[in-house]
Amino acid sequence: QVQLVESGGGLVQPGGSLRLSCAASGSIFAISAMGWYRQAPGKERDLVATITNSGRTNYGDSLKGRFTISRDGAKNTVYLQMNSLQPEDTSVYYCYAKAPLLHPVDYWGLGTQVTVSS
Repeated sequence: QVQLVESGGGLVQPGGSLRLSCAASGSIFAISAMGWYRQAPGKERDLVATITNSGRTNYGDSLKGRFTISRDGAKNTVYLQMNSLQPEDTSVYYCYAKAPLLHPVDYWGLGTQVTVSS
């Protein structure tokens, strides 16, 4: 099993920045990719960004350029740097890990609230 713990959410003004962190523990040897999804009230959970163990990244539509995902393999931690935040970025942000050798394959953190408001 894999456990994920997010941190770094909060309230920020439009145009501001936040950095989210997600630390993985447990069967970390089995993780092939980690990332972030977000879900606003009444909406589906959408991809923000993912990063593989080899460093390959993938971003949701229109987020690349404002958001940057990175990882620290030694700390089993993935980060999401979010710049130029706008009110429409307000969501609960969930950390995600994919572990193809385990069952289940997909793991989620409890989420961290990001609110962009003046």
